[in-house]
Amino acid sequence: MYDQISSNKFKSAALITVFVLLVALIGYVFGQATDWGYFGLVLALVVAFVMSWGSYWYSDKIVLSMSRARPVDRTVEPYLVNTVEGLAIAAGLPVPRAYVIDDPAPNAFATGRNPDNAAIAVTTGLVQMMNRQELEGVLAHELAHIKNYDTLIQTLAAVLAGSVTLISEWMLRSFWWGGRDRDRDSGQFGAIMMVAAIVLALLAPLAATLIQLAISRKREYLADASAAMLTRYPPGLAGALRKIGGDRNILKVASKATESLYIVNPLKARGGAMNALFNTHPPLEDRIARLEAM
Repeated sequence: MYDQISSNKFKSAALITVFVLLVALIGYVFGQATDWGYFGLVLALVVAFVMSWGSYWYSDKIVLSMSRARPVDRTVEPYLVNTVEGLAIAAGLPVPRAYVIDDPAPNAFATGRNPDNAAIAVTTGLVQMMNRQELEGVLAHELAHIKNYDTLIQTLAAVLAGSVTLISEWMLRSFWWGGRDRDRDSGQFGAIMMVAAIVLALLAPLAATLIQLAISRKREYLADASAAMLTRYPPGLAGALRKIGGDRNILKVASKATESLYIVNPLKARGGAMNALFNTHPPLEDRIARLEAM
């Protein structure tokens, strides 16, 4: 279990590093292909920083609003709130705010820039379907996301992916309006750089998306292992995942923008080797098998 946690932390850090390097590369090529020079690199990093700053401060409010989550306390949901509080104390964390989404599809997610400003949202279907050990497993998984700063890492990954897409679109537009003149003025090197930049602009958004999804999948494995450590009962979370995966209800408030946050993909990920590349979560069967082997 400890080896799995260490491995996933290292792989997530490596993926984030690759992501930043991709942003820097596309900014550099953008500058070289448009006569902006190193200003293109600086611009790319500034755009990524500004978008990350805005997401850092407001992502939790945006996600909770998009999910139509309502805050609850002991007077409304005593069972849920008491369970969150007990697990948070055991994990050595500030007690996160509790939210409920009125939907029969069982699911849950965590959000917030750090443990002091975190929130956990669960659906009414999850509370009704799970026994106590299964509910504790799900909530421990979400607390693990908070403790491991996964919500911040996933937000950063999403922002970097958006930055790559935005800069790529700028590159293509600049080539459309001014690329031919540069190609003619710069000779063979300019033509080679132009072709390389166009290929990068077309492929970089796809690469950014794949890296973002890979980060999401690694953090799910890490949260599963951390939850098993917190509850000392891996079968609880395994049983919860099996129930959520077997439920046929579609979470109405979920979208492509928020699917990676949930404990199980609310849009019902498809199978197959190619589709697996674009899934936000690891295969449920694999996650359950890992938990049962602990």
